Amino acid sequence: MAGTMTKEDVVRQIAEHDVKFIRLWFTDVLGFLKSLAMTPRELEGSLEEGTGFDGSSIEGFARIQESDMVAMPDPSTFAILPNMAEHERTAFMFCDILRPDGEPYDGDPRYALKRILAKAADMGYTMYVGPELEFFYFKNSTETDVLDRGGYFDLTSLDLSTSVRRETVSALEQVGIEVEYAHHECGPSQHEIDLRYKEALRMADSVMTYRLLVKEVADRNGIHATFMPKPMYGQAGSGMHVHQSLFKGEHNAFFDPNDPYHMTSEGKHYVAGLLHYAREMCLVTNQWVNSYKRLVPGYEAPIYCCWARRNRSALVRVPMYKPGKEQATRVEMRNPDPAANPYLAFAVMLAAGLKGIEKRMELPSEATDNIYEMSAKERHGAGIRSLPGDIEGAIIAFENSGFMRETLGEHIFQYLIRNKRAEWDAYRALVTSWEIDRYLEIL
Repeated sequence: MAGTMTKEDVVRQIAEHDVKFIRLWFTDVLGFLKSLAMTPRELEGSLEEGTGFDGSSIEGFARIQESDMVAMPDPSTFAILPNMAEHERTAFMFCDILRPDGEPYDGDPRYALKRILAKAADMGYTMYVGPELEFFYFKNSTETDVLDRGGYFDLTSLDLSTSVRRETVSALEQVGIEVEYAHHECGPSQHEIDLRYKEALRMADSVMTYRLLVKEVADRNGIHATFMPKPMYGQAGSGMHVHQSLFKGEHNAFFDPNDPYHMTSEGKHYVAGLLHYAREMCLVTNQWVNSYKRLVPGYEAPIYCCWARRNRSALVRVPMYKPGKEQATRVEMRNPDPAANPYLAFAVMLAAGLKGIEKRMELPSEATDNIYEMSAKERHGAGIRSLPGDIEGAIIAFENSGFMRETLGEHIFQYLIRNKRAEWDAYRALVTSWEIDRYLEIL
């Protein structure tokens, strides 16, 4: 996805590559990819006027009486899907969702991110993001049968998952998504493919494409890939560590060569904003009941609101891979998971950081100890709060947040509360096998 394609470029590329179908993609509020397909004959009209559809059946979109929506393709996102037979060669573009009058639709997650990016631009900033998405390969979609017993950075050269991962990297590169590296993660059959950092809107589009291609390549090889945050008890969960920085023109607004942490005051205020609003953002960065099975002590997933440079139990890290190098200076938020909606996740993190800068929030002291080994009294004395322990706590923190209402807009804000409360009600009414095993005989 080159980012500079025009409508004319798209039409020319379709003809030159003999594209048979074009998918118009957009994302619902929960982060599921939606698609409209059309032939090249219909595309020129869509590029000019958009394509109408019924939004009443899309999660978080319009009610029946307001159902008419328009998907407006963004030519700069055009790419041709890899490994398609010549008779079914397919391209795709991401769309902005508009009302019939041409105004942006406030339930569109892509628009929610664009609004916050516009605010950042008004302050002189461009946000760059580099996420690390972890996932598992299983033998099928109904059981957690792993393909390997490898660990972190293990070379499982004779394993099917290694070749599938390599094929996925190739597919990503073919659609213009640059990959920094790929490797085996901590858990059995757990993998990670890291994307090279880019501007936040393009990266959110890339994350949606990444998740689709990871699953499609796995499916072609007869296995199942999942971004479920915690699919196996007793094993590591999957995270989406989000590396982020703000640039002013060509210069990194977080970099100060003379500071002990190589961080400007803006960078420190940004981190303070992330920590301040972390609890309120959890319903977006960790939006599923299962997300909170990952956010427990004993694993690398952080649960305490603090920051550090080397300490991986901290919520926010200032990585020290290349200390003193301007382009490498960034902050890493470690609690988001790969099942989050990337548009909304990037939007709330950026908004939190900007609030930190606007209010000149003071950065707390660095957490140099392992926070998991501190007592509750010690954490309280250090001003270290915990993330919500379950999705009910996340709902409460979110619902009471004027910041979240302001950032996401009333439509998305209210929808998430309704949807996640229904998910929690359904979950807590379920009688699990754990309860049967524990209580049936003794009670």
